[in-house]
Amino acid sequence: MPVLNEREYLQRAVDTVLAQRLDDPVELILALGPSRDGTSELAQRMAEDDPRIRLVDNPAADIPVGLNLAIREARHPTIVRVDAHSELDPDYTARAVATLARTRAANVGGVMRADGRTPFQRAVARAYNSRVGLGGGAYHGGGTEGPAESAYLGVIRRSVLDEVGMFDETIRRGEDWELNLRIRRAGYRVWFDPSLAVTYWPRASWMRLLRQFVATGTWRGELVRRFGRQNSLRFFAPPALVLAAVLSAAAAVVQVTGVLPFPWSALVSAVHAPVAVYALGVLAFAAFSPAGSLRERGWLAAVVPTMHLAWGVGFLVGLVRGAKDTVDTSRLDRNTPLP
Repeated sequence: MPVLNEREYLQRAVDTVLAQRLDDPVELILALGPSRDGTSELAQRMAEDDPRIRLVDNPAADIPVGLNLAIREARHPTIVRVDAHSELDPDYTARAVATLARTRAANVGGVMRADGRTPFQRAVARAYNSRVGLGGGAYHGGGTEGPAESAYLGVIRRSVLDEVGMFDETIRRGEDWELNLRIRRAGYRVWFDPSLAVTYWPRASWMRLLRQFVATGTWRGELVRRFGRQNSLRFFAPPALVLAAVLSAAAAVVQVTGVLPFPWSALVSAVHAPVAVYALGVLAFAAFSPAGSLRERGWLAAVVPTMHLAWGVGFLVGLVRGAKDTVDTSRLDRNTPLP
């Protein structure tokens, strides 16, 4: 479990890991980044109280670096990647290990079941759990059990990691997708099992969500630079939306300034159609989304375009210049308590 500024979530995340109903021996290795909110002190107290918890320092704070540090310390043949922003069902590990054996897969993952504690966070969770929000990846919306492109978190055979290599430490976001690409290229299966569910707590403020999605999109642009057609076509939808929005804005300027005479200025109006259809779709999604307060629906109408446009802008930046030293700054300061 890579950990950085997770005081609000760490205790519950660790408790659900240690409460797994499993007959096999278990250890939990926390890779501690340089937190500023008391996370490391909390982790130290938990490790003193439970010998199953072990700590390794991750001064670089990068997720793939922390994962590799923890995996190198691991003593068992199955690696269960967990997140400090998530909670596991009690039977998660046992089911995943059984699925590994049944399917002879190298890596097994399930559904990211996003949830929220505030109206904003619940709106983000609704977007995460919908095809409208994150584009229909199996682990966001569920689906049929079977081979998959990637796996959320992942329960992985250590022997396969030893063969194909661990997480690429030059990739700060999307490192799991790249690892699963290597696993599949080596001839192994990556498997999706919808019976596996992990509760995930998304970012709790608009600015953190914005920063997260810009960074994630930037690294996807970098992955497209590196791996080209290995990337799914759905990753190109948000940047297409950004380009459509820019074109629509340019057309509006042309129309308002009267640069083009009639009927050309009227014909330019067709450029607005894709953005208008998208806006109506988002409003309809927010209005007819099941349950949720009026405040949540309002946040949902703002959250979906924030996710799409931020990701799309980041993607175009990453595609043009590469991700370089881009980091997810939403992880760097989470010391404001949740309301």
